[in-house]
Amino acid sequence: MTMTNLLLLGFLPSGSEWIIIALVILLLFGGKKIPELMRGLGKGVKSFKDGVNEAKDEINKAKEDLDNPADDSK
Repeated sequence: MTMTNLLLLGFLPSGSEWIIIALVILLLFGGKKIPELMRGLGKGVKSFKDGVNEAKDEINKAKEDLDNPADDSK
């Protein structure tokens, strides 16, 4: 492992810290608001993945166009 990875592992929450974080979120937003927040988060992640896939498709299309140029001189 690199030194950066070891440093990052030291700052990640452990098991009991995740419970405290979850309780704080529950207290801040309430039980009724959490599903709405998770739904919004899921939509955001899906939108991000769609954007990444669209960018990959555009890159692959551009690569294919460069590899197989159309003969427009005819």
